[in-house]
Amino acid sequence: MPPSVVSVSHISKHFDNVIAVDDISFEVAAQSTTALLGGNGAGKTTTLSILLGLLLPTSGSVSVFGVDMLRERYRVLPRLNFSSPYVDLPRRLTVRENLTIYARLYGIIDINGRIKALSEELQIGRFLNRPYGQLSAGEKTRVVLAKALLNEPELMLLDEPTASLDPDTADYVRGMLEAYRQRTGTTILLASHNMSEVERLCDDVIMLRAGKLVDRGTPRQLLTRYGRQNMEEVFIDIARERRHEIAPDNEQPVMK
Repeated sequence: MPPSVVSVSHISKHFDNVIAVDDISFEVAAQSTTALLGGNGAGKTTTLSILLGLLLPTSGSVSVFGVDMLRERYRVLPRLNFSSPYVDLPRRLTVRENLTIYARLYGIIDINGRIKALSEELQIGRFLNRPYGQLSAGEKTRVVLAKALLNEPELMLLDEPTASLDPDTADYVRGMLEAYRQRTGTTILLASHNMSEVERLCDDVIMLRAGKLVDRGTPRQLLTRYGRQNMEEVFIDIARERRHEIAPDNEQPVMK
């Protein structure tokens, strides 16, 4: 069994009277791609923010690479990175300027070489010198992915990594992420609403609903457990709180 890169123990997060995350615990195995799934308001983004040390949980603990993220996150931040299409980079700076600033923050030695390699890999070369604020939504998604790959992280936290991408570009990016994980042995934790993406990329799936962890398993295990043909159907069953019962052999589980 691979060691855990991420260990979450009984974390909760309250915002006044709203419970965004409600006593969840899980581990993420090294070199795996794990999905954190749930409907809007399920607690995915809050959980990712806690893992990054951007939010302090109301209770519970988080460790990454064995380091307590609530007290010593500076020790591991250079080893991880994050992307989200919903978090803008400075809009007046060009793509190149943005990537250069982040590369300096991460202590990249050959900054121009790294940006050149990523611009080719993510096909962003034609707008490197364009202000970030002038890009389309799909172009911005590729730029924030390039930012997330600058330091060749050992742990990547990805929020909707293919949001706003056309089907061809999204397929290319998924293939690139698969190849990157195989080449480097990185660990990926991603939040996504694209269930075909989850089936393709993920070894493990954590399902959240209303801040609680309600199910977990490989995509194949969840498909079997819910008697469904694809993860979108499983997602809907869980979001709508449908229960399943074990049916006799050769029959589908009964949904209620």
